Amino acid sequence: MKKIIIKYLSNSISDRELVKLKKWLKDERNIKVFKSYLTNEYDINSIFCDEDLDLAYTKVWRDISNKEKPKRLKFLNVYKYTAAASILIIISLAFFFNKKRISTNNIAPVIVNNQIQTGTDKATLTLESGEEITLSKGNVFKTQNATSNGEKIVYNEDSNKKSVYNILTVPRGGQFQVTLPDGTEVWLNSESKIKYPINFIAGNDRQVELIYGEAYFDVSPSTNHKGSKFSVLYNLQTIDVLGTEFNVKAYKDESNSYTTLVEGKIAWSIEDKRKVLLPTEQANFDRLTNNITVTTVDVYEAISWKHGVFNFKRKPLKDIMKVLSRWYDIDVVFKDKNIEDLKFIGTLYRRQSIEEILFSIKNTNLINNYEINNKTITLY
Repeated sequence: MKKIIIKYLSNSISDRELVKLKKWLKDERNIKVFKSYLTNEYDINSIFCDEDLDLAYTKVWRDISNKEKPKRLKFLNVYKYTAAASILIIISLAFFFNKKRISTNNIAPVIVNNQIQTGTDKATLTLESGEEITLSKGNVFKTQNATSNGEKIVYNEDSNKKSVYNILTVPRGGQFQVTLPDGTEVWLNSESKIKYPINFIAGNDRQVELIYGEAYFDVSPSTNHKGSKFSVLYNLQTIDVLGTEFNVKAYKDESNSYTTLVEGKIAWSIEDKRKVLLPTEQANFDRLTNNITVTTVDVYEAISWKHGVFNFKRKPLKDIMKVLSRWYDIDVVFKDKNIEDLKFIGTLYRRQSIEEILFSIKNTNLINNYEINNKTITLY
């Protein structure tokens, strides 16, 4: 029924599905389910008072009952403070509550054999021997010093063994978490790869390599490890830390890499260039020009992916679709090249379906419409 509700709101519902929706909403229990779905998925209670909620729900059901099919789409720009005290437009909220019509395009999107799935916890673990283990949600994996529940893998500390390395690869459409043997926690975003020792030798520096992708580090302080320094290598760059939280974004298909400090202090360096970052500062390194800039940024925007959110502030649509392509494992085609650089401000939730995401973007008037064919999205 959730899919049918989404189809109704996106003007792509069939006559048969509309009949099913009307019949379903006649049951008082289903009305409660419907309210619960909207509340849980869109956090409506934090935006509207109870009276507004009742009016909104009543209006939706009345429209469903009175119309054969929706003749217009409705959208609401809702402002909400994020954890970083930034005011963002919550695009993914109840876009059908507003009386004022924003979108003038009522053409239903073309959807053919939609194979696009929301990202989930999954990764491939490569052992020192070269053996590959598939890790996925709901599957348990155990070795002598590591355990995985399918959402994360946790290593036990054993400083007496020789240094042996594992590689964790997160594909497009995936995410995963690893707890290193020193207690350092690492969250990996889609299309990321990290190499690390399954044990740290006492007295030696603790070092891992982000081969590519994006990772959030919560580093166990050196004071807990007899002063042993922790460092991250990526793209010939080095981050030296003592105990801190930071985010590294270094994808293969992007010329710029970003290091954002959340807490503590880190020293970023490449060749003869060295910068010490303070909290809320971000180092931006351009591999094409070798230029490095350090600026103060909205930390929440940089690390929102770790909390299950897409947070975009005046991002070009082509950059947004690149982020979405990794999480949903899709290919994106711009039929109209003029829309690639249009800016977008908004917060979208990673657990939403791709149809919900595209419907929200369409209602900002950034795009006229879209098509879904298998795992390819065409925007125009």
